[in-house]
Amino acid sequence: MIFYFTATGNSLYAAKYLDKELISIPQAVSGENLIFEDEKIGIVCPVYGHEVPPMVKDFLERADFRTDYFYMVLTYGNRHGGAAELAEKLCMECGIRPAYINVLMMVDNWLPSFDMNEQRGIDKKVEEHLKVIQEDIEKRRHMIAEVTEEDRAAHRQFLENMAKLPEDAWQHLIRIGDECVGCGICVSVCPSASLYLENGKAVHVPGNCQTCLACAHNCPKKAVKLNIPEKNPDARYRNRYISLEEIIRANCREHK
Repeated sequence: MIFYFTATGNSLYAAKYLDKELISIPQAVSGENLIFEDEKIGIVCPVYGHEVPPMVKDFLERADFRTDYFYMVLTYGNRHGGAAELAEKLCMECGIRPAYINVLMMVDNWLPSFDMNEQRGIDKKVEEHLKVIQEDIEKRRHMIAEVTEEDRAAHRQFLENMAKLPEDAWQHLIRIGDECVGCGICVSVCPSASLYLENGKAVHVPGNCQTCLACAHNCPKKAVKLNIPEKNPDARYRNRYISLEEIIRANCREHK
């Protein structure tokens, strides 16, 4: 049993590689009875600012995982910043004792910093690393991925930079351009129901946005834009093994 969070398909691809029983966190988190029991339970999700997305944190805090082997696989693109150590701390705060936490480098889809066309051309040995992780889990290996002082320093620097910004800065990251044709894809791929259609156009509602950029990456007209400069505004990304329909099934939620 794997619970996953995905925006562009990277974490869903990893989850599909590791198990057959998959449950979307955006679909599960709103449930009332969050008690889950299995011989092994995993979480597969990306890290934003070296930590799991807010929705994943909320899910870990609320859920009751009854298993002898709890593990996490954290996908990242450039630098994980000690993500495994930070996730372990979060788990312990939630009353969860993780047996295994590993990190997996994949395409970095953070548009302000990376050109998606360049990222596609980098061989990050994803399948090789996934095979190792799969073998570890099958053998019930107990391990938390190594974290260096350089990793910790990177996270401290990130927190210092964030402290200089308004607390809700990322809630106002995106805007809807005139290219919007009201197709509703951005609404369907948003895991937090932060978009809706009004008068044939998409509207973004700040407050619960996960800054996953699923809306920007999956908009066919590139009408979902950022309020800060992008590395390449013409390049977007979705994992080549994951369909748009799969992301919609994972993330579509009724607007609240």
